[in-house]
Amino acid sequence: MAAVTREYTEITVVGDDDTGLIARVTTLLFERDINIEDLDQAVREGIFRMTMSVDTAGMSCTESELRTALSELGDELGVDIQVRFPADRETRTIAVLVTKESHCLEALFEAWADGELGADISVIIGNHDDLEPLADHYGVDFYNIGDEKGTPDEERLLELLDDYDTDLIVLARYMRILSPNVVFRYEDRIINIHPSLLPAFPGAEAYRQAREEGVRIAGVTAHYVTTDLDQGPIITQRAFNAPAGASTEELERRGQPLEAEALLEAVQLHLDNATHVYHGRTELRDDVDTDDYQLGLPESFDEMVPDRPVDGLGEAVSGDD
Repeated sequence: MAAVTREYTEITVVGDDDTGLIARVTTLLFERDINIEDLDQAVREGIFRMTMSVDTAGMSCTESELRTALSELGDELGVDIQVRFPADRETRTIAVLVTKESHCLEALFEAWADGELGADISVIIGNHDDLEPLADHYGVDFYNIGDEKGTPDEERLLELLDDYDTDLIVLARYMRILSPNVVFRYEDRIINIHPSLLPAFPGAEAYRQAREEGVRIAGVTAHYVTTDLDQGPIITQRAFNAPAGASTEELERRGQPLEAEALLEAVQLHLDNATHVYHGRTELRDDVDTDDYQLGLPESFDEMVPDRPVDGLGEAVSGDD
């Protein structure tokens, strides 16, 4: 599990798939006495992604020289290579992506204004301009990258994320799917809130799906974004009762405050370095005090769960006299 240690330098390579990419990058690192602790690669829609955790403590070059060498290699290979040293990750800047719903953005802004977020909200990026007044109220730059139909310009999105030196991307009810070209560049650094207890009801109109299926308990899930829609590692969840006969609108009213709460907690867990993704699952670090976070239902619910019967413990089948 060395790859999740915070002190390792992170290198991300994204671009068109081609032969020899891995060898060229790893050779460059080897020549500079840099040890590769973990390497993962994937290809989606013809886009290649490689992420590495490397130990640069004993490298035979400076940080600036390594950045330059990787940048020049990236230009030669026609790929984008990003380097994040441990010190780079102390900055903690957040870009929030939005569409029209305000409740999650409001929760983030309130926590930020109260000094409870532990990071700076540096920019709000929308595919509509409905929430620009809210960004203006908090003095945060707002950019609308959507056309008349709300289709976002992802090249412009990537430019803005780079311009604002984004550490974490938060999808605060951003109603668009991010392409691999974006996800690969910010893997395990994009958090989304989904209005269902994933893996149930992925995709659009989750509250309507829940109503149509007649669920008795509905909920929300904050998770890391991957290239598989609504299947990324789960961070936090909240649940609520779905009364018989409740409309989709009623489920939304019950769920939206929990969306904001779960998303905010997921962001705080990430910023506190309390979680890491290991083998596709989010896990808490060993030194995390779970009393500081709710994660799911309140502990009081545990007292309502019966502790028996449990399979095989009954006297008649356990073999006890």
